[in-house]
Amino acid sequence: MTNFWQKHWFGLAVLLGFLVVGLGTAVFNRYATAQNSTSPAGSSDELFLPLVIKPGTPPPQIAGCDIFPGDNIWNTPIDTLPVHPNSANYINTIGANSGLHADFGSGVWPPGSNSPIGIPYVDVPGSQPDVTITFVSWPGESDPGPYPIPPDAPIEGGPDASGDRHVLVLDRDNCILYEMFDAFPQENGSWEAANGAVYDLSSHDLRPDGWTSADAAGLPILPGLVRYDEVASGEIRHAIRFTAPETQADHLWPARHDASSLTGSNYPPMGLRLRLKASYDISGFPPEIQVILQAFKTYGIILADNGSPWYISGVPDERWNNDNLHEWDIITGSNFEVVDTSSLIIDPNSGQAKQP
Repeated sequence: MTNFWQKHWFGLAVLLGFLVVGLGTAVFNRYATAQNSTSPAGSSDELFLPLVIKPGTPPPQIAGCDIFPGDNIWNTPIDTLPVHPNSANYINTIGANSGLHADFGSGVWPPGSNSPIGIPYVDVPGSQPDVTITFVSWPGESDPGPYPIPPDAPIEGGPDASGDRHVLVLDRDNCILYEMFDAFPQENGSWEAANGAVYDLSSHDLRPDGWTSADAAGLPILPGLVRYDEVASGEIRHAIRFTAPETQADHLWPARHDASSLTGSNYPPMGLRLRLKASYDISGFPPEIQVILQAFKTYGIILADNGSPWYISGVPDERWNNDNLHEWDIITGSNFEVVDTSSLIIDPNSGQAKQP
């Protein structure tokens, strides 16, 4: 046998080289074909290709800022975690037969209003002037100002909104996130808000336990929003925010706050993490919707606020195809399962997570 390899090593090496080149050519041709294929309706020329990278790395980015480190709980896959023993009860309470709803899209709602669909944000330079922020509802649980909020910062629901009126501002030079709830600009350039929170996106720090934020769960909002650019890139690498109509007077890591007086064990606590079941077939959905649904399987959704059942949060963008977003309305709560994230905790006061 040794003599055989000695006599034929050169020929075998050449054959191996041809195989490698052939494989590379096939991969390139497939990529080129995908590049030249017709884009989904409403997606312009964007390309929805699955990315083959290690989950959680690199972390998601906005305006050049990492949105928390790659091993933060927001960016940690939960697809291999065990099912929570109370999963069925939680899902039945939220609505096992209720369908998912994309609480974001293009255009405005209702028609003719000035209310874009979703939660907007704006990024500003580090030179953006700080302005006074007056907190009127929960000043003791708010990070004090001033904040670098421009006078024309977009408001959830539009300038005339009567809803949550979230304002999210990212300082892109220092990677600091500022978020406010029920925010109103004042004539002198300052802002008034119910409360506010500030996040160093390079840190795993959580808010003090028991403190609210611009969200009822005491969590940041921007890291959990679906954004069009990341969908067009082919992968979402973080958990996604959703709401439920009735929640428990309790919260699970990494949530820091709850907003309920209900104590029954069937009510879902803030911070609850769920995933779309691995067995659910997503292949029939439009490519960009498959990207979102795959994120539901890999990174899951996280309960962050009280609201309508299974409302999924995202950023308004004129490139969304609303008809495609409505195709996932057929997915119901029964297609999800709650996961037990307790094995990921390193420190209950830190968002850093053990990697599964």
